[in-house]
Amino acid sequence: MDLWNDLISWLTSHAARPTVFAAAVLFVAVLASGLLAAWIAGAAIRRVLAQRDREARSAAIAALVDAATEASVWNSLTPQEQVLADRMVGQADIQVRLLPMRGSDVAANWAAHQLHELKRASATFGYQLDPAVVEFRDRLLEWERHPARTRKQFQNDLVRWRTQRQEPEQAAVEAQDAWVAEQHRARYQGAATIEPPPRAGMESAHGPNDTAPTPTFDDARA
Repeated sequence: MDLWNDLISWLTSHAARPTVFAAAVLFVAVLASGLLAAWIAGAAIRRVLAQRDREARSAAIAALVDAATEASVWNSLTPQEQVLADRMVGQADIQVRLLPMRGSDVAANWAAHQLHELKRASATFGYQLDPAVVEFRDRLLEWERHPARTRKQFQNDLVRWRTQRQEPEQAAVEAQDAWVAEQHRARYQGAATIEPPPRAGMESAHGPNDTAPTPTFDDARA
């Protein structure tokens, strides 16, 4: 108790004021430096996260645009190339849906519909696909810059396509797509099953069932 009273008396004395002031200034300086360091570290972490988000968005959009380019020439791809293109589309779709952006699911659904239409249009002769791919790319870049506004446009497009789709017409479209896919597979399977020409050899000289004559002992003696 005496020690506490002595400390209080010393702190309130005139001689202790410079020491108390220096200690208070040091405490405030340390506290301010800690807060400033925390703010700088938080800002740096936010910049790193924002850069990673931008890189993820750019990679996802680039994958979708590349998939649109493949879809625009879908009918000219081999079945193996179509499988690889479908895998790339699936990976790009997952990347878009996992983006920390507003309306990423809506954008993925819109892109899936457009890619399907590009595949169907690739079987139509004389269809200009370059403008469609350019428009697809521009819409996705617009969504990357203005997610909220473009999300509403994507949603309106999906609703409009859903209302315009009719069951008989949709069944006819699906039957046509199935026929085009079957013709495509038949074309490449037919090219793969062509038999190679017969090899030139002893069969051409002796026939397939002929055998060379076996020399006898008389022949060797002669």
